[in-house]
Amino acid sequence: MTIDNKDNPYQMALKQLDETAKIINLDKGIHKILAKPKRVLTVSLPVQMDDGSIEVFTGFRSQHNDARGPFKGGIRYHPQVSIEEVMALSMWMTWKCAIAGIPLGGGKGGIICDPKKMSKNELERLTRRYAYAISDIIGPYTDIPAPDVYTGGQEMAWIMDTFSTLKGNFGQPGVITGKPIPIGGSLGRNEATGRGLSFTVREASKRQNISMDNATVVVQGFGNAGQFAAQLVEEQGAKVIAVSDTQGAIINKNGFLVNELIKFKKENKSIKGFPGSSEISNEELLTTECTILIPAALENQITSDNASKINTKIVAEAANGPTTPEADQILYNNGILVIPDVLANSGGVTVSYFEWLQNLSRDYWTEREVNDRLDSVMTRAFKEVYDAHLSYNTNMRTASIALAVNRVAEATQLRGIWP
Repeated sequence: MTIDNKDNPYQMALKQLDETAKIINLDKGIHKILAKPKRVLTVSLPVQMDDGSIEVFTGFRSQHNDARGPFKGGIRYHPQVSIEEVMALSMWMTWKCAIAGIPLGGGKGGIICDPKKMSKNELERLTRRYAYAISDIIGPYTDIPAPDVYTGGQEMAWIMDTFSTLKGNFGQPGVITGKPIPIGGSLGRNEATGRGLSFTVREASKRQNISMDNATVVVQGFGNAGQFAAQLVEEQGAKVIAVSDTQGAIINKNGFLVNELIKFKKENKSIKGFPGSSEISNEELLTTECTILIPAALENQITSDNASKINTKIVAEAANGPTTPEADQILYNNGILVIPDVLANSGGVTVSYFEWLQNLSRDYWTEREVNDRLDSVMTRAFKEVYDAHLSYNTNMRTASIALAVNRVAEATQLRGIWP
């Protein structure tokens, strides 16, 4: 498959792999294997809309590598979903699982649609059609999807129900994670991405000699991950001074109370117009002086065009692929510590792994147990990546991918996938 657009996320993922391969002297054969997903499925999804018309949506499922275990990765609903995007995200999920030390590989799925313009009934029909279309390549021991952008527990429940009906009409909660609690979801899963990120911010601030009590935070993207990340770093003592969502961005140098922002957005569908705030552009938000910048929106937000203007000490990536490789180097040269997505937002897949274990054993954990185990995983993973970054004398992303690629390459060779 040839992809010419150098700015697409798959090209970004390939460039990161290429740079890492040079540092660790990766075998050329293994490099070729890891550069391509094992399988990419494209499906057409005819759906009857509420007005009786038929729309045909396009969906994807990319399965990158399963040398360390079954594929794992989210499903997103968004107008900008593309095959290149899910291929890149599945590769990053392989690295993410390896960095976290969990025995899973990388997968990712998506449907090109605008869920904000669809009714609940239309979304259910679309979701069940997608579940049917990919049912032959997912399963509790094969590929375990999860929520992602504009999907959540309800969509996961529909997928579980559809798959269970197809495979024998009995409940199979282990086929998917991010489910509601009554049908096998895990306590702590909804907050897991933001909570995991807050643990890495805590560890990074220690190494940067930053007092969280004096820290200011900017959050780009006030969805699930952004909200919980903001809430949890605030609990550590930091002050959130600027946030954005799809409708715009706001700032208050004196700080916001995150719970009030969450309540306002729930009532008004946006943070725009929050009392005491001033509106700013997305570019102004990203370049606002702060201690910690949390990109929690979409890919390619910090680029070579604006990286030199980023005025922070720590970038903690809640989103996938928000920083381009060129921007990475600029930030590194400017002394900014980037906690890369494959580490910073891996709390979600880690607790998804916990949920999967609970589903297979039918033994469910307390929220305290889930959070304590997540803290242990994230703290260890951050230390290993930080130590690798010092050892390789490179940025945190390259170090994290080096750590992951070494682990995946070793598993590939041990299993004999590559002779």
